Amino acid sequence: MALSEALAGGLEAFAKSGDFNGALALLRDSSQEIDKTMSGAEARDALKKTTKDRLLLSFVDAAGFDVQPAGKALLAVEKLMGFQPGTYVLSKAWGLGTVKRLDYFYRRVTVDFRNRKGHQFSYQAAVEMLENAPEDHILVFREADPDAFAKLLADDPAGFVKAVLKSYGDMTATRLEDVCVANGFVKAVNWKKFWDRARAALRSDPLVEIPARKAEPIRARAAAEDYGDGWLTAFSHETDAARILALVREYDSQGKFAEASGETREKIGERLSFALTAVKKVDDALYARLCALTLKLGFLTPPAEEMRAYLRERKRYVKAAAELPAREVGEMLSFLACDEAAKTRLYAALPELCFTAVSETVARFGGEKQCREAIGALLRLPKAPATLVTLVVGKYEQFAGWEELPPLSTLLLEAIALGEGRQSGETLKMQNVVRRLFANTDWLSKIFASLSDADKVLVFERFQASIAWDPATHNTIVARMVRTVPSLEARVVRVEKAKERPRITSFRSFALKKAEYLKLINEDMPANVKRIEFAKSYGDLSENAEYQYAKDEQRALMQKQTLMQADLEAVKPSDFLDAGTDSVEPGVTVRIATPDGERTYHVLGEWDNDTALGILSSKAQLAVNMLGRKAGDEFEMPGAGAGKQGRIVSIEPLPAEIREWMKLPAGMQI
Repeated sequence: MALSEALAGGLEAFAKSGDFNGALALLRDSSQEIDKTMSGAEARDALKKTTKDRLLLSFVDAAGFDVQPAGKALLAVEKLMGFQPGTYVLSKAWGLGTVKRLDYFYRRVTVDFRNRKGHQFSYQAAVEMLENAPEDHILVFREADPDAFAKLLADDPAGFVKAVLKSYGDMTATRLEDVCVANGFVKAVNWKKFWDRARAALRSDPLVEIPARKAEPIRARAAAEDYGDGWLTAFSHETDAARILALVREYDSQGKFAEASGETREKIGERLSFALTAVKKVDDALYARLCALTLKLGFLTPPAEEMRAYLRERKRYVKAAAELPAREVGEMLSFLACDEAAKTRLYAALPELCFTAVSETVARFGGEKQCREAIGALLRLPKAPATLVTLVVGKYEQFAGWEELPPLSTLLLEAIALGEGRQSGETLKMQNVVRRLFANTDWLSKIFASLSDADKVLVFERFQASIAWDPATHNTIVARMVRTVPSLEARVVRVEKAKERPRITSFRSFALKKAEYLKLINEDMPANVKRIEFAKSYGDLSENAEYQYAKDEQRALMQKQTLMQADLEAVKPSDFLDAGTDSVEPGVTVRIATPDGERTYHVLGEWDNDTALGILSSKAQLAVNMLGRKAGDEFEMPGAGAGKQGRIVSIEPLPAEIREWMKLPAGMQI
């Protein structure tokens, strides 16, 4: 089928005038026709006739006219043309970047990201992984006007959240936190305070809908709700319990419930009662939220005691507390603790409650002797609840007058033990909190100021003896303790530092590792992005297995990319020419005597390994056991059983065939 006269004539005219943009626009407008009437190669050649610009020609050649419909290839050309130096682009992996240059020879786009300067994309990867950033995007706003950005963030958290929603779309509170923390808008430790301020203002904002559940997205509206007859009619037919809760909460936050008619109140009460019945044995956290709202608005159906009985049954409130925000946890606990017997049951359940629920219990009932005695008894148990230990040592000044508690030094020893070993669930969260506390210089100074001299020594020596903390963190905290209490210097146990060796590998292995890295960023990651986009077409992402698999793969690829880049920056290629033979170091040949006879190994760098040639990585356990030893020295044979020793017979320079193996492979570069 031939091209239409208008299209053929237009392309010929643009070729004569050298109007590349005109030809591209004409082809884009006629993309359906050209997909039926001309091949991709013909569309590509028609464009190339209009320009001699090498950059534009490189865009056309890389757009994939031979492997995809011409319409999609034309979109790729347009997208590449938009990546001009100085323009802002967005990457799902690395955030906002600025295009620095376009290389038509190697067909690469170089982008500076905030934490990744000079990152290079192939044209294909750039088309698939980058988007031009809208001028009003929050990340562009930060770059273009940092002072105004900082002012909005500090003075108007709700307005800032709305700007983030406008840039990224509707999202859950958890996703909002991830976006704000990952982009450095808000520090993780400050998020709760920031979000509490923002949420308080957003609840009364008619253009924002705050959902009842964390799993549901915060929605930005184009126009405010008028709460007229249409709203009431739609609400009366609503059957989703979470939606009912959100609608009533919003209605009340706008001050509408106080002035509502009797008929409207009746319908609201009926829907809340319906929602409470619907979520029974389905969602205990949502049930607790509905209870609080029902009581707040003065509805008596179902009766309060019936709702309490349901939450106490099988300790449903324990699970609900783990899913509720702090304010709502406190409301639920106050609702449940309606008399002394109820409070006794609550205190007995403290070891099972999450940290937020424990904190809210102390905040609401800590002034009562019954509460203090119950908490003191729990903290004196051989294994005190991690949540209580963390709460008290973290805010010990608030508990200074609690005579019912064990001594502070005892609780600190419990906290140190909590920081050790592998934990899970809520205990793992507490372990991380405790580790951050001990790394906090101000907290550490105040803690030691509250201890007697004997207790200072006791806590210091217990911490110093702990071997389950990260070594770097452990050493730093020990040093801080000594700076805080100089007399502890005499009790520091000195450990001879192992010799640090440079991280090296052969030119061959370095080039192969770099080639693997380039394949990852130029082929594997773009292919994953395609799979994600394809999976999105299947619909509901929450129940889309293909999408979840692709996202899991993306996280794994990104983690692999980060680790590989760090390794490539840390490990240096070497020819091992300066390796001596006085002791075993990377770059020597070692002959050893073992219980099974003599063997010869060529010890090279971290990434070098070839069993057939006897090449041994310096990170292999056998090599690690030999490093630094001299001829005649003995060493432990890994995997040979207790007491099995090897002996170094000789240390010699590398032979010619091994040096040949180490060279850069033909056609590869570093």
